[in-house]
Amino acid sequence: MPRIAVGGTFEFLHDGHKRLLRKAFELAESGTVDIGVTSNAMAQKRGREILDYTKRLKQLKDYLDHIQVKKESYRIQKLEDPYGTTLTDNYDYIVVSPETYPVALKINEIRKQKGLDEITIVKIDYVLADDEIPISSTRIVKGEIDIHGHLKGTRL
Repeated sequence: MPRIAVGGTFEFLHDGHKRLLRKAFELAESGTVDIGVTSNAMAQKRGREILDYTKRLKQLKDYLDHIQVKKESYRIQKLEDPYGTTLTDNYDYIVVSPETYPVALKINEIRKQKGLDEITIVKIDYVLADDEIPISSTRIVKGEIDIHGHLKGTRL
C-alpha cells in the first residue's frame, strides 16, 4: 500500500492545489496520503498576512469530503518546517508543484545523508489562469484571478 506525502499552505484551495491533491490520491490507490499544512508561524514568513490555519484546514477537509475521499485514507499534519515527517518516515512518493520541487530535492538530499531511501518525486505542472500565468494564492489575494484562474479585473 503506497504512502504519499504532499504539502502546502493551501491558503485558497485553488485549482492548482486541487490538481496536486488529486494526483496524490491517485498515486495512493488504497494507501495513505499524508497532507502537510503550513502552520501560521511558518506561513507568516511569506511577508503578507495569510489566512488562519484553522480556516485553511477547514477548507481542505471540506474539499476532501466533497471529492469523497475516505477519512481513513489520509492524515493531516501541521507543518512547522518545510519537511514535516518526510525526513523520518518512509514514503513511496512526494507530490510537488514546480514551486516546491526544490524542497523535494532537499528532502531527498537530507534523507540520503541520513541513510534513508529517497522518495520518488512526482512533479505536476502549474495550472494556468486564463492569461497563461500560473494560478497562485498571491494572485488571488491581489484580486487578479479567482480560484479557477479566471481574470477578475485589469492587470497593470
